[in-house]
Amino acid sequence: MAKRILIIDDEVSIQESLSGILQDEGFSPLCASTAEAGIELLEEEQVDLVLLDIWMGKHMDGMTALEKIKERFSLPVIMISGHGTIETAVQATRKGAFDFIEKPLSYDKIILAINNGLRYAQLEQENLLLRENSRKPTTLTGNSPVIKELRAQIELVAPSDAWVLIRGAHGTGKEIVAQSIHRLSQSHNKAMVEVNCAAIPEELIESELFGHEKGSFTGAHIGKRGKFDQADGGILFLDEIGDMSLKTQAKILRILQEQKFERVGGHKTINVNVRVLAATNKNLEEEIEKGNFRADLFWRLNVVPIQVPLLRDRLEDIPLLVQELVSSLAAGGMGQKEFSDGAYQALMAHSWPGNVRELRNFIERVVIMCLNPVISEKDIHLFLTPGTTNVAPHDQTGLLPYLAADFQEAKKSFERHYLQLKLNENEGNISQTAEQIGMDRSHLHKKLKSLYIITEG
Repeated sequence: MAKRILIIDDEVSIQESLSGILQDEGFSPLCASTAEAGIELLEEEQVDLVLLDIWMGKHMDGMTALEKIKERFSLPVIMISGHGTIETAVQATRKGAFDFIEKPLSYDKIILAINNGLRYAQLEQENLLLRENSRKPTTLTGNSPVIKELRAQIELVAPSDAWVLIRGAHGTGKEIVAQSIHRLSQSHNKAMVEVNCAAIPEELIESELFGHEKGSFTGAHIGKRGKFDQADGGILFLDEIGDMSLKTQAKILRILQEQKFERVGGHKTINVNVRVLAATNKNLEEEIEKGNFRADLFWRLNVVPIQVPLLRDRLEDIPLLVQELVSSLAAGGMGQKEFSDGAYQALMAHSWPGNVRELRNFIERVVIMCLNPVISEKDIHLFLTPGTTNVAPHDQTGLLPYLAADFQEAKKSFERHYLQLKLNENEGNISQTAEQIGMDRSHLHKKLKSLYIITEG
């Protein structure tokens, strides 16, 4: 897709000459005669680079516009001036300009500056992506037959443009599967745009997915590009798609079929080219029977189905998972711990209804609460007693696991343990858990994320 260059200049002749040059070089130019109009265009359109004039008559000057653009958008800005001085160039650079070009404009200098700016932006994006991925697991840990089969499926489907429906219970690692597909896809050099359909209030999900125009509803002081727009040319990951309302499902289906949409409060049709990965912990066939999920949307998403196995179906992977989790905790400053053979056997004898997420939280709890450098089978049983608060029989207070920590850490450990147990009781259903414990669903979701009981996946 051609890179889009926004020209902000109050001289029509400059707009026309630059547009001609850019079109000859294969770019797609957009034009604005004032800084205000240019910023509005940036809110509405996907733009890769800005050519910005410094002097624009009575309107907002280029330096002020540069500050506003750099505050709100991440893209290179090349300043253009007919009255350039070294002082002006230095000032523009300090405010974030990528380059500074004097009028009369040189064809070669313009194209060189644009190509350099686009290359710099791509490197910045790749570095950002690397930093984000370094904080997220993107590989599946384990050597069990079911994990080997899952890896093989990912390697087959990832390089294609096929849409994928990732299915599996809470905590099995659906987001990691999506990250793995993205890493091996043709869009690996672009960020994967993620949407947690369960975490966004119903009244805001359309704005989140499709974007909105300025003034389209109370509080919409500026326009906003939606997730579909942001994912253009790349991958959109719709997590927990089964929690989306029927009303939103209908709109999603139309957009998925036509690859075009209008923003909330807008009339302009926006065309996109998006590859969709979707994930759900629900049995969508049953949800279709109940009337909670559209059959046509299911068949649109279910091009390549991938089932993520339960942890109890790959218990032989637990030693590798534990070693990875312990190393990660040690890197975060919790200290290196070892597990005895008996401890591993005890872990592998547990059914893990909360899957890898439950295992991760349990390992973190044991590493924090056990003072010994080697965690034994006895330690595992102490903290893994089913249906209890994970305390020793002689501990009548129920506080033993928390006494080694300060108040804040003890409070956090208790909250994590309590909420994990309640989530397990409700088979991972956040809405049911919130109702059971008398907490607002969105507040509970934030709390679960802050305690690392759930992630975005």
